[in-house]
Amino acid sequence: MKKILTIQDISCFGKCSLTVALPLLSSMGIETVILPTAVLSTHTLFKGFTCKDLSDQLKPITDHWKQEGITFDAVYTGYLGTEEEIDTVIRIIESFRNENTLVFVDPAMGDNGKLYPAFNEHYAKKNADLCAIADITDPNITEGSFMTGIPYKENYSENYVKEMLLALAEIGTKTPILTGVSLSEGKTGAMGYDTENKAFFNYQNDKVPAAYHGTGDIFSSVLAGAFVLGIDRINALKIAADYTAHTIAETLKNPKNPWYGVDFEATIPALVDSLKKIRGVTGADLLPPASGSAYLQV
Repeated sequence: MKKILTIQDISCFGKCSLTVALPLLSSMGIETVILPTAVLSTHTLFKGFTCKDLSDQLKPITDHWKQEGITFDAVYTGYLGTEEEIDTVIRIIESFRNENTLVFVDPAMGDNGKLYPAFNEHYAKKNADLCAIADITDPNITEGSFMTGIPYKENYSENYVKEMLLALAEIGTKTPILTGVSLSEGKTGAMGYDTENKAFFNYQNDKVPAAYHGTGDIFSSVLAGAFVLGIDRINALKIAADYTAHTIAETLKNPKNPWYGVDFEATIPALVDSLKKIRGVTGADLLPPASGSAYLQV
């Protein structure tokens, strides 16, 4: 069984960060170890949330792991609250990394052309330092823009996406992937670039007309898990994109309208069965037929 360490905050209520990553990665058959950077009462869309920073605990915890001889097949980072925390996480990755360790970075810091309120451009550049040591990163276009200096665009061409991917590769990431990429009306997905083979790859599916907090964490967690399991790039994008879209669509059917997050718990069986199908194991395909497309371009 593969073992992954995921480093990010934990919101006790709200379905995001570690409360998403742990169950999804575990359901994919991956032993999941967590390193919480902070504990929040709820995620930050709630008013009056509490937050306990755990930055001072990261080194003691990981030092203990080293003493116990604990190792990981992969490290997956999510939201990190400060530049100092990023520096600490870089040291942790370097401490546990060997030639076979997969490092997956989700530089969560902004959306819709703006950084989250607590961050500035200097923080974005520090995130670029973290991405520089990653095998795979999956920023959205906003985050990619702040890390590369390429101006953010709401309306863009495929060439714009490719330019940003090449700039992210220049930072040092082996396989940068841009999320939330829409290459035609009514479609959305992701595009990546493999620096080793100098090839672009892309997956697009139908866009579900709704937005929920935490769906980026769902996409990143499933994508990281798929890569850890050795699934090829396009099928990894397909699993993550289709599962996220399916979960949003199922949440829209909930009459209680859980605005704070999606009903991913109800769709975990669909994720497991989609993995069985792609990995060649007999099992029903519970995900609806994907109205998607994929391609590899050198």
